[in-house]
Amino acid sequence: MVSDNELGLFLRVRREAVTPAEVGLPSGSRRRTTGLRRSEVAALADVSVEYVTRLEQGRDRRPSPQVLAALATALRLTRTERVHLYRLSKGADPGFNCRGDTTPERTVRPTVQALLDRLEPTPAVLLNQLSDILAHTAGFVRLVGPIGLLDATQPNLARFVLSDSRARGAYPDWDHVADEQVATLKQGPFRAYPPMAALVDELTVTAGDAFTRRVDTVPSLPKASGIVRLAHPEAGMLRLAYEILELPDDDQRLIVHLPADAATSAALDRLTSQHSQPLRLVAG
Repeated sequence: MVSDNELGLFLRVRREAVTPAEVGLPSGSRRRTTGLRRSEVAALADVSVEYVTRLEQGRDRRPSPQVLAALATALRLTRTERVHLYRLSKGADPGFNCRGDTTPERTVRPTVQALLDRLEPTPAVLLNQLSDILAHTAGFVRLVGPIGLLDATQPNLARFVLSDSRARGAYPDWDHVADEQVATLKQGPFRAYPPMAALVDELTVTAGDAFTRRVDTVPSLPKASGIVRLAHPEAGMLRLAYEILELPDDDQRLIVHLPADAATSAALDRLTSQHSQPLRLVAG
C-alpha cells in the first residue's frame, strides 16, 4: 500500500535534516538524532507538540496558512520548499488530480527542439511527467547509449534506473539516483493520475522493494540541480553537474549535463571527437 501522507512525510524528513545548531539550539551529547525533535519544532513554530505529531502522522492534513508559514520558518525551508509545502497541504486529498484525464505529453515543441539543437554537443534530454525520454542531443547518446538507457523502444529514465540491473553498475551512487527518480514521479497527483498509476503498478512488480520502500520514505521534491557520477564504459568515471529546467506548459523537463571537473570535461571532449551522431527524436 503506497502511503498518501506526503505532507507528514515531508515535514518529518525536513525536521530530521535540520540540525539544532542551524536554529540556534545546543546540540547536546545525548541526542539520538542529528535533527530536530518534534518538541523543538513545536517551540520554534509556536504550536503544540501534539499538533506537530498529528501533522507528521497524517491525522491532520489541513494546517492554516499561518501554521504553514511558522513551520516553514522553523524548518528553514527554501522558497521552493515553502511552495511545495503549501501545495502538499492543498492537495492532501489522495484522490486529488490536477492533471485531469489528460494523457502524458509526447509532443516536442519546435522551439524546444531548436533549444536542444543549440545545446549540442552538451548531453541534454527532454522528458515528460512519466520520465519518458522524448528527445535528446547526440551528446546524450554518447553519454548514456553505452550503459543501455536508450535500448528500449520507448526509453524511460525512471524505469531504467529502478528496474534495469545495468543501472546499479552505471551509477556508483545508485541509491541517491533512485531516490531522485522516485521523488520526481511523486510530484503532482501520483497514483490519482491514471497513467502514473499504471507506471507505479509496473515498477511495484519489476523493481519491488527498491521502489515501494522509496515511495513511502522519499519526499516528492527532487533536487533541481546536483552532481551525479556515471561509470562510462568508454570514458571511465565521469562527474556530471546537472540542471533541470521545468517546462510547465508542456508538463516536461529538460535535463542538461555539464562536466563537474576538468577530467570529465576532457573525457566528454574525447567522446565528442570519437563519435558523431545527429540529434534523434524518440518516436511517440
